Amino acid sequence: MTLIAHARCIAYIRWGMVAVMTCSAGTYASDKKDNPKPAAVKMVDSGSFGVFVRGQRVVTESFSVQQDNGVSIVKSHLQETANSVAAGQRSELQMTGSGELVRYEWNDAAGSLVVTPKNEFLLEKITTGSASKPAEQPFLMPNTSAILDNNFFIHREVLAWRYLATNCHTDGSNLKCQQGAVEFGVLVPQDRTSMRIRVELAGKEKITIRGTERELWRLNLKGEAFAWSLWVDEKDQFKLIRVQIADDNTEVLRD
Repeated sequence: MTLIAHARCIAYIRWGMVAVMTCSAGTYASDKKDNPKPAAVKMVDSGSFGVFVRGQRVVTESFSVQQDNGVSIVKSHLQETANSVAAGQRSELQMTGSGELVRYEWNDAAGSLVVTPKNEFLLEKITTGSASKPAEQPFLMPNTSAILDNNFFIHREVLAWRYLATNCHTDGSNLKCQQGAVEFGVLVPQDRTSMRIRVELAGKEKITIRGTERELWRLNLKGEAFAWSLWVDEKDQFKLIRVQIADDNTEVLRD
């Protein structure tokens, strides 16, 4: 492993980046002869988010983020509070350590969709209950584009980790990121659309969550028609703790 690769490893591990397998891939190649056993599955994050609209809990998102043999796997299940009998929505995102999409799948009772790379770009296949075969929609986007599907807040955590790992560093006890917002190309599979979004570090803030004051880093996530605020905890691998969508009177809190 080169010094540059090693430095990237340290940065990725520091942020708890989902794509930490980038650095382990280099060491695995050199150690394969001495240690042929596959790497154990590593749980990076798991838990649930409560989604509150005007103070009322409407959805619970249960999620897990793990690494398995060089692939990061992000699973999520959405369950409406008022309809606990319904199956809800499920998604699974698979990426390589360098952030390349392996596969994204979403489904609910009405249908499903799958996004996979094709010739370095992306292809979405949509299946509905009435369709005899999947409809296809190509996207002229690189396979490193972020998946940011509707309603899945764990995808926002993965995006925050990607931003922190590639644009920020620590200077003593301070977190420093490049000046100005950073643009990302993202795909929203349920809307069958792509967009450009911007992420920027706003600074450290003291906020009260469930009666307890916490000091968290705030990130601003913006698109052409939306503006969200995300708070992550540097004391716990920069995990996503809170999301505020002021225009929709919506707040998301980690349980």
